[in-house]
Amino acid sequence: MNLPSYAMNQASFPQMYERWLVGPLFRPWAEMTVEEVGLAPHDRVLDIACGTGILARVAKERIGAAGHVVGIDISPDMLSVARSVASGIEWREGSASALPLKNGEQFDVVACQQGLQFFPDKPAAATQMRRALAKGGRLAVATWRSDEEIPYFRELRRVAERHLGAISDQRYGFGDAAPLETLLRDAGFNEVRSKVLSRTIRFEDGAPFLRLNTMALVGMSAAGKTMSDQERKEIVEEIVSDSVSVQQSYSNGSALAFELRTNLATATG
Repeated sequence: MNLPSYAMNQASFPQMYERWLVGPLFRPWAEMTVEEVGLAPHDRVLDIACGTGILARVAKERIGAAGHVVGIDISPDMLSVARSVASGIEWREGSASALPLKNGEQFDVVACQQGLQFFPDKPAAATQMRRALAKGGRLAVATWRSDEEIPYFRELRRVAERHLGAISDQRYGFGDAAPLETLLRDAGFNEVRSKVLSRTIRFEDGAPFLRLNTMALVGMSAAGKTMSDQERKEIVEEIVSDSVSVQQSYSNGSALAFELRTNLATATG
């Protein structure tokens, strides 16, 4: 899940992301991704667009002290949180389209969880992933399926669109796996294949997630991009209020549960 720049620039957002989203939303997929590629004790692992580093952290848990894990993200604030919650991992600031790699540096496993769909230059990012992957190494890239397949998100988007007009939600930019596979093949990867994974996601308290998701929708809308910060805050409150009936249909008390689907593409170097 990515939020708009006005939310990302708030000093508290990376802590909010780590506190409210990482455990229930991103850790389950990180574990599934790591299991898919398999890890050996001495593997070198690169997590691209790592955010606060959950996939890197899961990889480090699996390989222990013998392996080497690097997380790269463009946001220094995200990396600050990553450093505060996990030692033993090398965190680097940099762009996915120009990875900050050392001379000749390559990795046994390269992963990108829910980041590729946001990169401005996707072919360049895929080329950089290929550059980073050692011969015979394993790649894993996860991208959400279309929200047309995810009723909870689809219904929330439709509520928001009543206030904002049509929203082009970048999170689902690779909802179809075929273009993702083509992108990786064109970048020179071998044995490219994909599968669709589905999982029930549960939040003990769904209210913070609803607010963060609404902020994301406002930020991605054309109308939201022209608003002042105060106007955005006000429209977020209106949309959250109007989304209560949707939220209740997926809730049991304060707890929230919904099905979420992702593409997981794998390849070799």
